[in-house]
Amino acid sequence: MTKQNAIISLSCSLIALICISCSAPNHVSVSGSTTVLPTVSKAAESFKMETGQTIIVNAGGSGAGFNQLGEGQTDIGMMSRDITQDELDRFPNLNFKIIPIGTDAVVPVVSSEIYAAGIRTLSFKDLDAIYSGTVDNWSAFGGPDKAILVIDKEASSGTRHTFMEIVMGDKNALAPGADLVLGANNEEQTALAQSDSAIGMLSHAWMNADVIGLSIKQNGVLIDPTLENIRSGVFPITRDLNLIIRSDIRPEAQAFIDYMLSAEGQKHVANSGYVEKRP
Repeated sequence: MTKQNAIISLSCSLIALICISCSAPNHVSVSGSTTVLPTVSKAAESFKMETGQTIIVNAGGSGAGFNQLGEGQTDIGMMSRDITQDELDRFPNLNFKIIPIGTDAVVPVVSSEIYAAGIRTLSFKDLDAIYSGTVDNWSAFGGPDKAILVIDKEASSGTRHTFMEIVMGDKNALAPGADLVLGANNEEQTALAQSDSAIGMLSHAWMNADVIGLSIKQNGVLIDPTLENIRSGVFPITRDLNLIIRSDIRPEAQAFIDYMLSAEGQKHVANSGYVEKRP
């Protein structure tokens, strides 16, 4: 072999290696819902320890996760709501599968100061009045004479879809009473904690001492946002936590899906404050 041929052969080998590297990344990517993210992040760490496989998890919201999956930018999408028909219509040549990994509740939450002032429960009618802007002061519900800081979520949010569909009867309902529109759960959690008069909608797992969940009043009965009531289906605002895949899923990504559905993977669902997938 001449020197020139050897160089050509080496160059071709390098190009082949680069191509292989591009077409078969050594990691699995997951992106989407900030509600599903804590569970998947914890599971990803354990999965890597057990298998050596790297799982890269990013937020962005349910809508972004689905779009990235459709465009081939991620292996697995995370969604805390169903896929809409409009979303499916964007990718008519692809087949998607929804895989529930747990159950969550969307809870109306308030700043701790409002809870301490006596606002412990609201009805769907009350919540509708707040988000529609009909009522804008806590005194209307027996609370302090303070303007209500109403926090809404971005339109593609899974948390918002669930809340609006069940509370107001339309997942795309407008909220003219809203003062702030935020995206991620941590952003809303922070805004609620920093205010002394706010109300918002959060995943059950994101409540804490500064952001307290309210009971729902239905037919004269108060229903607390407890894990027991979520598990039994008594709490009225619940939704599945989903992983979304395409029919052409890579084996490495499928292995992580299988792990999430295993007994070990389901421990991470429970440890994140959600209800495990029912057998």
